[in-house]
Amino acid sequence: MAIPKMTNAIIEAAILGFEEQKRQIDAQIAELRAMLSGTAAAPAEAADVTPTGRQKRKVSAAGRKAMALAQQKRWAAKKAVSAPEVSEAPEAPVAAKPKRTLSAAAKAKMIAAIKKTWAAKRAAAKESA
Repeated sequence: MAIPKMTNAIIEAAILGFEEQKRQIDAQIAELRAMLSGTAAAPAEAADVTPTGRQKRKVSAAGRKAMALAQQKRWAAKKAVSAPEVSEAPEAPVAAKPKRTLSAAAKAKMIAAIKKTWAAKRAAAKESA
């Protein structure tokens, strides 16, 4: 049976898992000590600490508004580049080109050329067979 290779990602995940278990055990120990002394249990950690031990980053309302305005500005710039610019004065509508038609003589000439090509192909196939 092959032994699975321990990659760095697996090892890091294991470390994070064990650190979380350690935090939970420390919190339980603190609760038990508080029960012994009869005082209220102090929270072991702040509520906004992530499993990696860093505090969550909080963005102020002004910061969120600035980010939203910046994103709207980026979208407006992108739309302005992709959409053709509209001039202030409306242009006169361009008349649509009339649909091109094929004359009867041109159609007959094309049909004759196609028949000639296929006849040559059939003749070549008979010679090689």
